[in-house]
Amino acid sequence: MVKPKSPDNKISNHLQQDVVKIAGKTIFINPFLYWRRFDENTNRWLREPGQMSEEQIQPNRNRFYPEIDWSDLSQDQKLVKDASVEMFLKTLELISTFHPQLNSGQLLEVERKMAITKKLPFEKWVKKSFAKKARAEENEKRKFQRERFIRSWKEWLSLENTQQALLPIIVVVFVSAFIGWSSGVSKNSCNPYFEQNLDQSM
Repeated sequence: MVKPKSPDNKISNHLQQDVVKIAGKTIFINPFLYWRRFDENTNRWLREPGQMSEEQIQPNRNRFYPEIDWSDLSQDQKLVKDASVEMFLKTLELISTFHPQLNSGQLLEVERKMAITKKLPFEKWVKKSFAKKARAEENEKRKFQRERFIRSWKEWLSLENTQQALLPIIVVVFVSAFIGWSSGVSKNSCNPYFEQNLDQSM
């Protein structure tokens, strides 16, 4: 019988995938484990895809995805893969910044482990980021449409011609409501039940 993995074992396995030990030092290959050392600009730069140009990303496609024929991918798939390549490049840049003692051979070792363990997590992160951005853009679009609708109505109502056209309608509605109310009171006053209740209350 196989024993279920404990939460501690799962955490330990995740940490093993997120680190590589080189020359007695522990190097995080999960960029978000450096967040305590980020300033706001670095945090935004890391978390928002599209901070690197195509000229920086495209030459590195085969570096991190040597097994893929990019001509076979759809446009959406290319967007996800390119954003993942961007995450690889950003992570390597962060590691070089926080671990300046690493030489080119050691950085290559870090890169190889990243290419093995971080493709799926980076792609998953990128998809979530794209979905979040799409929702934010849709909410902003709806907000803009609401504001434009309200503004157009306000502008229309503020026109002198509109006010002149609406005034007779408002008067008619008010008079109709008054007549309806008066008619209702008149009917009730002729109702014996109404008169009986009125006498009882006096």
